Amino acid sequence: MQLDISIVIPLYNEEESLPELVAWIERVCKENKFSHEVIMIDDGSTDNSWEVVKRLSAQYPAVKAIRFQRNYGKSPALYMGFKAATGNVVITMDADLQDSPDEIPGLYDMIMKDGYDLVSGWKKVRYDNAVTKNLPSKLYNAVNRQLSGIKLHDMNCGLKSYKRKVVKSIEVYGEMHRFIPVLAKHAGFKKIGEKVVQHRPRKYGVSKFGWERFINGFLDLLSIQFVSRFGKKPMHLFGTLGSFTFLIGFIIVFWLIIERLREGASFGLTHKVGFYLAPPIMIIGTLFFLTGFIAELIVRNAADRNVYLTEEMIGLSDMK
Repeated sequence: MQLDISIVIPLYNEEESLPELVAWIERVCKENKFSHEVIMIDDGSTDNSWEVVKRLSAQYPAVKAIRFQRNYGKSPALYMGFKAATGNVVITMDADLQDSPDEIPGLYDMIMKDGYDLVSGWKKVRYDNAVTKNLPSKLYNAVNRQLSGIKLHDMNCGLKSYKRKVVKSIEVYGEMHRFIPVLAKHAGFKKIGEKVVQHRPRKYGVSKFGWERFINGFLDLLSIQFVSRFGKKPMHLFGTLGSFTFLIGFIIVFWLIIERLREGASFGLTHKVGFYLAPPIMIIGTLFFLTGFIAELIVRNAADRNVYLTEEMIGLSDMK
């Protein structure tokens, strides 16, 4: 029987919050009569998180789990969770209890009843530090909105819901978990919505992210814009640049030849700026062209980049 919901939870060193989180999810799903699974991805935790997950899987049949052999990051964890998910609606949330499971019914209804492809949470009222997290986050999201054209207030919110088809149609790698709505848009999913969700103060542990995530996030956004437009056809970009650059160099050479013919054999070219510009410009154009050819070969022969070493699985042995 098709499950109503798959709840995907990446985690890293969150042993204290996991029992409370899973009990809360189970209560909400039971109250709303949702058939569900909870897929927990341990991203190489160094505390006792995996032992806690194993105890929870024995206590709650819905809990399934994957353990990475080392820490890969949130995007690989989400990729593996999406790969394993079987529910009609896939909901992601963080493991630190700052995302409330009480939001699950509303997120589910926006997918199944309102017809959204993807719904992103918006933590309108936040309990993070205003200087180190809130202000940079607002600036970061403002830039995202301008560059991506997706009008979300909190694109990086971990609490999201998706149609199953969406998570099976996109590839999350590197640090691209911040831009899943952008990936979904470029995959052809246009109905992307937003829901104001509760943001809870951190109860256990400390944040795993620092200032560098905003710098990396901006660079990743530029990367995803490039990849989405030219990732499958790099020759269109580099070939165009190469042709245009080479043509400029060729025009300069042609002009120098005309000047030589017009002035006569005694006319020297070494005093002309074009004499020194034309060769490097033509070489640069040729290099752009060669880059395009090499990129085309890489794209057409690239192996799967999402290959991660797993140490142990619970309830998902068929994925091996």
